[in-house]
Amino acid sequence: MVSAAHDDGALFRTRQPEPERPTLAHPSGMGPTGRPYRDIPDPQPLSSHGPATVIAMCNQKGGVGKTTSTINLGASLAEYGRRVLLVDLDPQGALSAGLGVPHHELDLTVHNLLVEPRVAIDDVLMRTRVDGMDLLPSNIDLSAAEIQLVTEVGREQTLGRVLHPILDRYDYVLIDCQPSLGLLTVNALACADSVLIPMECEYFSLRGLALLNDTVDKVRDRLNPRLKLEGIVVTMFDARTLHSREVMNRVVEVFGDVVFDTVITRTVRFPETSVAGEPITTWAPKSAGADAYRSLAREVIHRDTAPQS
Repeated sequence: MVSAAHDDGALFRTRQPEPERPTLAHPSGMGPTGRPYRDIPDPQPLSSHGPATVIAMCNQKGGVGKTTSTINLGASLAEYGRRVLLVDLDPQGALSAGLGVPHHELDLTVHNLLVEPRVAIDDVLMRTRVDGMDLLPSNIDLSAAEIQLVTEVGREQTLGRVLHPILDRYDYVLIDCQPSLGLLTVNALACADSVLIPMECEYFSLRGLALLNDTVDKVRDRLNPRLKLEGIVVTMFDARTLHSREVMNRVVEVFGDVVFDTVITRTVRFPETSVAGEPITTWAPKSAGADAYRSLAREVIHRDTAPQS
């Protein structure tokens, strides 16, 4: 296993004073989703690790905060003592770049694991700057994988075969899918336990959920019967705009408790962290954005550990 380099964005590493955090709970006790605010306590530490819960971070619409959510949810889960693996399944390599990895210079990436059976996963694994969080990086080479896999037997299960040997090392595997519903995304859904959908708080994102849900249903029926919907997290929320509030009300009306209580609001901190190559939990640990992703991590752990009714 190699360590990730973090040279990109060195000029942006001077942190500015953090503003006072706004509270996510309304004085009336109502959360931003319009439901009563539910305080979930910090999760208990683990005595051992694994096997991992595999979560596909998926939305066929780009620019919804999917990669940002993968990085910061992963870092927040690691803060709570969970061992986390992030898988960059997007040929753009945004997840790798967002962690400061010079992905264009890499000799081995997820692409090699998918198309070259002799490549060992430990030769591709990278440690990140976050304790307890590792990365399988990607770059533009991955764009060829869909063509190379299309004639393979069991092509939809390729990623699952790659990840299977190391699931016992981790508590969570978060797969950052590309913004499409092609073969790479189907591979992620075929090996995942659940799907977490980051959804920008705007009308066209809401319309796209129906198509994504249809794909999830087809994968569940044909490839992965255990696949479930982990939840929908609303991103880029701006409570000052009527449009954001209307979309929020509609998504909660349609999907109910599938929608996480945690809402990710717009902030300049997230673009800063992308350039700096680290999560918001370390770049601006006292910011509202960092608190929001810690809250999301608590919800994810709570949902995964709560007794099933």
